[in-house]
Amino acid sequence: MKVAVLSGKGGTGKTFISVNLAEVMAGGCYVDCDVEEPNGHLFLKPKWSKEIDVVQKSPVIDQDKCIDCRACTTFCRFNALAGAGQKILVFEDICHACGGCVLVCPQGAITEKEKGIGTIKEGQSEKTTVITGMMHVKEASGVPIIRQLLERVSRAENVVIDCPPGSACTVMESIKEADFCLLVAEPTRFGRHNLAMVHELVTLYQKPYGVVLNKSIEGENPSRAYCEEHDISILGDIKYDDLLGKRLSEGKIPVRVERHYQQVFETIGHQIHLKMSEDKGEVT
Repeated sequence: MKVAVLSGKGGTGKTFISVNLAEVMAGGCYVDCDVEEPNGHLFLKPKWSKEIDVVQKSPVIDQDKCIDCRACTTFCRFNALAGAGQKILVFEDICHACGGCVLVCPQGAITEKEKGIGTIKEGQSEKTTVITGMMHVKEASGVPIIRQLLERVSRAENVVIDCPPGSACTVMESIKEADFCLLVAEPTRFGRHNLAMVHELVTLYQKPYGVVLNKSIEGENPSRAYCEEHDISILGDIKYDDLLGKRLSEGKIPVRVERHYQQVFETIGHQIHLKMSEDKGEVT
């Protein structure tokens, strides 16, 4: 089972939920797809065993062979190629590395070069496998790194995917192969707004989903109200807790040091299984 954990903004506790959920899964695998700012490893502190460079191909134009037919610019729907006088310009930052321009060039004037865009690291933290990606500074998109991260766990079981915040293309890539989406929401009006964003996204992708309310306090909770209005299952309700904040500030994993939180996350994992069974019609 692959569970994608997502939220409409950063700081909701998405990584906290992801790390602890992976910990309570048998032979769990934690995958950090927040490749711009991965931080799950700060808690898991894995012993790294492998580091892989992620490269992306981009076109190179041989201007001497080019006859300025513009077949490549016509083909490229991302506008990564553009004609300027009798030359073709390449905008690497928006190239999606599909290789189509190489195929359509009648003169063979286009070849490809490889450029490093990031790294992937693999390691082990006690019983949890850790795989994380890091995008190089100034790169435009982490999608190719996320794609390779998820390819590495395509056959793994009990995978928790820590998605980037928001609902952009990197998040869409992160949830494509997920069996279940766990939405994390804060008890504020802003939290409700961002919950609505990711709710719309998982609905669009027709993914089974549920919500964990994090940092819950007494009184008004707009995110809870949103769930009730839209008949969304709340699979966990984690209260605001000074002790929890202390453990996290120490870089500790709560389920490893506090029995209460081990039970909380075991319950969330059980609720995910129940929800998936209900959605499949296996439970009445």
